[in-house]
Amino acid sequence: MRWLKKGLLFSVVALLLLSLTACNKTELEKVKVGEVTRSIFYAPQYVALEKGYFMDEGLSVELQTIAGGDKTMTALLSDGIDIALVGSETSIYVTLQGANDPIQNFAQLTQTDGTFLVARKKMDNFSWDQLKGSTFLGQRKGGMPQMAGEFVLKKHGINPANDLKLIQNIDFANISTAFASGTGDYVQLFEPTASMLEKEGKGYIVASFGTESGQLPYTSFMAKSSYLKDKAKTVQGFTNALKRAQDFVQKASPAEIAKIIQPYFENVDVGLIETVVEHYKSQGSYATDPILNKGEWDNLQTIMEEAGELPQRVDYEKLVNTTFAKKATE
Repeated sequence: MRWLKKGLLFSVVALLLLSLTACNKTELEKVKVGEVTRSIFYAPQYVALEKGYFMDEGLSVELQTIAGGDKTMTALLSDGIDIALVGSETSIYVTLQGANDPIQNFAQLTQTDGTFLVARKKMDNFSWDQLKGSTFLGQRKGGMPQMAGEFVLKKHGINPANDLKLIQNIDFANISTAFASGTGDYVQLFEPTASMLEKEGKGYIVASFGTESGQLPYTSFMAKSSYLKDKAKTVQGFTNALKRAQDFVQKASPAEIAKIIQPYFENVDVGLIETVVEHYKSQGSYATDPILNKGEWDNLQTIMEEAGELPQRVDYEKLVNTTFAKKATE
């Protein structure tokens, strides 16, 4: 009988533990996040997910990838997602179209452009004027990569419309394939595609658009103003978790970061992930904190103006809410 009593006691304790675990899970608040693409450029976000930082704040983050800034913003505006991770320029576009519930940037993730200039031939002594007269595969017109790219070209005395043959009609997913197949002399690419081409001997990284274009809110977390107001505690917890991840990324080695985020890039060799993380860390692409400052915002709008994509400037205070970011850094 004694063993029976012990068995019953063990069962009761096990059931109680399972009940407590279930309760803890139900207590987590669900937050739907939509990222504009899956990218090593967003490493701190995946670190926060993998290391349980969001769960520590009582949040269950459901991440989905929504290809394209326009589709990501549509999902945010229609309440398909709660928070969007996308280029800050999209919040400006939406505002200028007359949104009733303004979209506000509340936490910055990346602070430079994330693309690199890849040449077909290896160049030990590259200079930007070598692009003159060449065929250049750029990014989509109106998108931040292309605007930053044109800004850098002009900075180096190159008129994209007159000094080179600019190709912009190739779909984002097919740009690297087109280049590898023989189209163009130079191409503007994100990682890990740029490093993959280099590894295959089909292209060579010769410059960084991120280094050349300066700091700007390239990718930020944003939400409707009403969500930030109604779910202030949730947003604060989200931002706190992000700050922990940013601190970790700043201190950790590329190898350690690569190992943590590899589950999000199953078809990419961990060594390549490490190389990409090293590229982004070395040029300061990962924001050190979630605060989007006015200088970065002004630089963003200057780049948009240079590209002819900004009808009018939008005040920093209208589309940037630093309340949560500043509290997270205290």
